[in-house]
Amino acid sequence: MKVEQIFTCHQVGEERKVSLATLAFQGQAMYWWTTLVRERRLHNDPPIEYWNDLRSAMRRRHIPSYYSRELMDKLQRLQQENMSVEEYRKKMELYLMRAGIREEERLTIARFLSGLNFDIRDRVELLPYRDLDDLVQLCIRVEQQHLRKNSFKKDKTHSSSYVKKDYKREGQFSKYDSSKNFGKG
Repeated sequence: MKVEQIFTCHQVGEERKVSLATLAFQGQAMYWWTTLVRERRLHNDPPIEYWNDLRSAMRRRHIPSYYSRELMDKLQRLQQENMSVEEYRKKMELYLMRAGIREEERLTIARFLSGLNFDIRDRVELLPYRDLDDLVQLCIRVEQQHLRKNSFKKDKTHSSSYVKKDYKREGQFSKYDSSKNFGKG
């Protein structure tokens, strides 16, 4: 989150994070915050003093309960299809980040490979790689190779398209060739 980057950049202590974050609230967010503070006082609940507690309260309020289930489902069904390798990787990383999933790299690699298009997956599974970044670079190279081959095939089919020529034996004239049919009336 951007606010966490600001906290880190300005070395904001834990005791000041909640007050600084809520200072930026406006409109509906400010109404929600003041209502939450008032309700906590009425129920004799302790005030929210820590950033993680505020972040959890904001998530409960603004993110529906089914959101993480839908996100996990999207992540499980993610396939490269017509995306580039880089677009596919970014989408997978976005889903992982939004779902709050931190998994071992070997599991992320398996997840990445399982969603790749077959023509790329079949090639890179045979090649050595050290980590996910290395694997992605190999996939991009294979993808570029496929694009070059496909563009070469298209160029080749356009340049060598078959043109049927009307060859005639010597002495034969086409009935449509009026310049050669000078003897007929």
